[in-house]
Amino acid sequence: MSEPKPLTGEQRIWQVCLMIPEGKVVSYGQLADLAGLPGRARLAGRAMRTAPKEMALPWYRVLGAGGKISLPKDSPGYREQQYRLRQEGVEVNGSRINMNRYQWQPDLAELLWQLPF
Repeated sequence: MSEPKPLTGEQRIWQVCLMIPEGKVVSYGQLADLAGLPGRARLAGRAMRTAPKEMALPWYRVLGAGGKISLPKDSPGYREQQYRLRQEGVEVNGSRINMNRYQWQPDLAELLWQLPF
């Protein structure tokens, strides 16, 4: 029997993203760190852009550094991200979210137990 293929960096990021609870947010850098890919915030951004639609990732829970929505302010995606976060009870002030209040801080032991890598 052959060994299963290891997950790609993008797949690891998608797995962690699926775990972000409603009403919580992470930065791209934190998402990469939690996926075991420290310093790979840009990879996390690319993974969010290239994820298959059928995965239904909660992409809107992932923010730029400092809790800022990183999409252009006049884009439909920006408005959708604001809307979805507000629907989950996250207070959005312009393009900023208070990370002290809404940042997801998972129990790392539990996170490691649940992830397939």
